Amino acid sequence: MPLVQHPVGRIVAAVADAAERWRDADFPPRVRALARIVERTGYAGEVVEYALDRLFQPLTRDALTDAITSELGRLEVLDRFVARDRLPALRAVPIGRVCVISSRTTIGVGLWPALFAICAKCSVVVKDREDALIAAFFATLADELDAIGDALVAMRWEGAAGSVDLHAFDAVVAFGSDAGIASIGRALAPTARFIAHPGSLSAGYLEADAAFERGAAAALAESIARDVLLYDTEGCLSLGLLFIERGGALAPQQWAHELAGAFARVTIEFPPGAHDPAARARVAQARDAATVRASGGSGAVFSDPGANALIVLDPPKRLPPALLPRTLEIHAVDAPSEVAEYLAAHRLRLQALATVTARADVTAMGIDAGATRIAAFGALQAPALGDRHGGRPRIADFVRWVTRDA
Repeated sequence: MPLVQHPVGRIVAAVADAAERWRDADFPPRVRALARIVERTGYAGEVVEYALDRLFQPLTRDALTDAITSELGRLEVLDRFVARDRLPALRAVPIGRVCVISSRTTIGVGLWPALFAICAKCSVVVKDREDALIAAFFATLADELDAIGDALVAMRWEGAAGSVDLHAFDAVVAFGSDAGIASIGRALAPTARFIAHPGSLSAGYLEADAAFERGAAAALAESIARDVLLYDTEGCLSLGLLFIERGGALAPQQWAHELAGAFARVTIEFPPGAHDPAARARVAQARDAATVRASGGSGAVFSDPGANALIVLDPPKRLPPALLPRTLEIHAVDAPSEVAEYLAAHRLRLQALATVTARADVTAMGIDAGATRIAAFGALQAPALGDRHGGRPRIADFVRWVTRDA
């Protein structure tokens, strides 16, 4: 039976059942994929285990159903026309062929959009990475429902399109740099739906009026450190910039000291990966430059060789953030308006903003800067399945709507 004829509930169940198998750390395909991901990314095994847990744990039957119904209204609208009071009956049909082009850094970033496209009953082609993670999961999914295997393809290719004719797809999801996204956009059919996720960064804002009980500052510092060190600060949800409002219980310099200690503790959980010599050289250059500035009375630098991490306090605002592995730049500010000016001056687009209190003026600044997610520190890199990554819907982009008056 073709996939389009299967009830959506059966497809959702197959996805959830396959994910349940992958949540087992001893599941042989996961064990093999983990080893390949470590080899490809250079991340420590502990980090990859954590990433795989975060990738598969949210994929439950209830969470998938909730995410779909939050956007489409009813699950059944993917199977048949659904009657509505005083309005024409409505049905969501698959948009057609979908291509998902993954980025090189974030582990499994193309999986969730591919699975929602499958739940919309589309056929899907995914540009897989060298670790073949998505291809391995697709094989498990095909074991759960044979028809899905005919609708799923995961393969490697070079460049934005490689040997794949992007003009033949009805929707294309792409993660990558601005230049890569622009190149992909030029290769699409005029009628194709382009779901682009260009490069962006995430930042944090520590409000001066955030209240802390005894020991809470250390816990918050560890939450911030996790957002920085997980995936070695290479993901779009990694915390690369922190703005600390002056006048709080701890001065920015004190927070930097607290964070240096937290980096050392969190490194036990998220040890550094094996970075290429060029990346290590850039971090060393940033450390040396910050040290020179600090010796002249400008800013401060905190470096932990054991954590392979760097914290730079008050780098020159005239310079854009370096966005280096395991590196956090901290700017002391008086108000969110200073952050807005800094981001605008360097044409920076936020993906997400971490805060303590989500104060109204801080939230407004984040939204104006492009952020599509406001999160607590420590949860920055753990979006819910129903979150709209990059401000885009999870499944609505993969359907077209049909009304029936009769």
